[in-house]
Amino acid sequence: MSTAADRYKWVALSNTTLGMLLATINSSIVLISLPAIFNGIGLNPLQPGNVGYLLWMLMGYMLVTAVLVVTLGRLGDIFGRVRIYNLGFAIFAVTSVILALDPFTGGAGAMWLIGWRVVQAIGGSMLMANSAAIITDAFPARQRGTALGINIVAGIAGSFIGLVLGGVLAEWNWRSIFWVNVPIALVGTVWAYRSLRDNGVRRPGKIDWWGNITFAAGLTALLAAISYGIQPYGGHSMGWTNPWIIAGLVGGALLLVVFCVVESRIAEPMFPLHLFRNPAFAGGNAASLLGAIARGGLQFMLIIWLQGIWLPLHGYDYEATPLWAGIYLLPLTVGFLAAGPLSGWLSDRFGARIFAAGGLLVMAASFAGLLLVPTNFHYGVFAALVFLNGLGGGLFSAPNTAQVMSAVPAHLRGVASGMRATFMNAGMVLSIGVFFSLMVAGLSSSLPDTLRAGLTAQGVPDASAIAIAQLPPVGTLFAAFLGYNPIQELLGPDLLSKLPAANAATLTDRQFFPDLIAGPFHDGLVVVFWLAIAMGVIGAAVSLIGPRKARTPDDEVSQETELADELYGAQPLTPHPVAAEPSAARPAGQPV
Repeated sequence: MSTAADRYKWVALSNTTLGMLLATINSSIVLISLPAIFNGIGLNPLQPGNVGYLLWMLMGYMLVTAVLVVTLGRLGDIFGRVRIYNLGFAIFAVTSVILALDPFTGGAGAMWLIGWRVVQAIGGSMLMANSAAIITDAFPARQRGTALGINIVAGIAGSFIGLVLGGVLAEWNWRSIFWVNVPIALVGTVWAYRSLRDNGVRRPGKIDWWGNITFAAGLTALLAAISYGIQPYGGHSMGWTNPWIIAGLVGGALLLVVFCVVESRIAEPMFPLHLFRNPAFAGGNAASLLGAIARGGLQFMLIIWLQGIWLPLHGYDYEATPLWAGIYLLPLTVGFLAAGPLSGWLSDRFGARIFAAGGLLVMAASFAGLLLVPTNFHYGVFAALVFLNGLGGGLFSAPNTAQVMSAVPAHLRGVASGMRATFMNAGMVLSIGVFFSLMVAGLSSSLPDTLRAGLTAQGVPDASAIAIAQLPPVGTLFAAFLGYNPIQELLGPDLLSKLPAANAATLTDRQFFPDLIAGPFHDGLVVVFWLAIAMGVIGAAVSLIGPRKARTPDDEVSQETELADELYGAQPLTPHPVAAEPSAARPAGQPV
């Protein structure tokens, strides 16, 4: 017979999985819908003065979640995880309505969307920061891997589901990508308010204002500078010599050093640095960061590969490529969904580390496979490799989360969940700067000569061809990423009108640009995928950090909890009166 605790844990899992899915779908649904959004507000994002709008639409949501999840996880530990989580659902519902009703066009319309997306990201951060902690509170140790596997993989899969959903909705109306959130967020808000309860251990505490300020300012400056580094500056193809970029990198790093000093000297820090004395916690978070950078870079590179080269070569108009790129990447999502719950179940029985490490090695193997396929690949081979990548990501995510969450004492689960999400979200933002920079570096060495030769062969005056060939490659990448015809954007209507009709038709044909860029693009892919392979292998190695003695999963969790008590001290804690913490050492055969 099912007990109340048994029923409640599945309710908690269902609701928090819905919350994670909503939060992560919205990190990518805008990504794939950007062409429709910019057309809707009448703004050309490829004009030099508008690139800032494009970057903030790309990274603003992820940047805010990376900065705030630790703070909001800590607030959950102090005031109640369910309370903060419920508020996140409500904020999400309200901001979705406001975003859909954007009354402006041009730059003002873009600023409305960017500003309210930042507020929406606060709601998303509340959901992300506390969902894993609520599940960890509700489930006993021997079932946490399975439960967290379902939750985390649903969240990661949401970033890929958003690509397809955004493509479909944007074809109809760009405002629909925000309206679709409203009924889901309202149902989630009411459901969470009526059914979830704080049954974990928590302790009243003070807000670490100096820690919050230095962390938010430092991480924002650092991640924003890395993202803006892909913009050209002073005749260079990228902006790493821009004084403002350098100031952001140096100033952000210094503020984070100040943050670490502050956190080591106060009684109740927002980011308990002593958690990293636990090798399972430290290794798990390091692996999560490396995996997130590799996964984010893969997402961007595959979208550009499909939209800029493969889909046009196979007869798709550039305007239709955002939708079809999402559809052709479905094997990646299927891999995540197939492996995630299974890996959680296996990690409950055999331990988390080996599956977390194995998942990253599978991802690395898929990157190696992608290195070997030509730019105009056979889709069956490509689908198998991206499915393998998704499978590896699913195998990694649940055990990695269980490893991190089981390595901390109960009263710090909210902040630990936030710290885990910070590393994951920061990795996604870093991937924009890191992988775009590597790709631009690869293209800069070979694209100008290739582009000049291709243009002059079609009658473009030599002076114009040289000027276009010297334009920063990042503009070409963004054009392909946004579903524009890159050559048409580079030449412009005035220059195209002066060419013979046959030449103009050839230049703007679906075949010309893919054939032109295939070689240089593959040069960039080689650098990008080798870095992703290295990150996967290093992440697998740090995932294995921990005690060498083989143990059962319950022994592993018990040892990690004992280590946590040793590190942090046994302090009097206040359980919520509704229910006690589920025991990790329940006698065999007793109902959960």
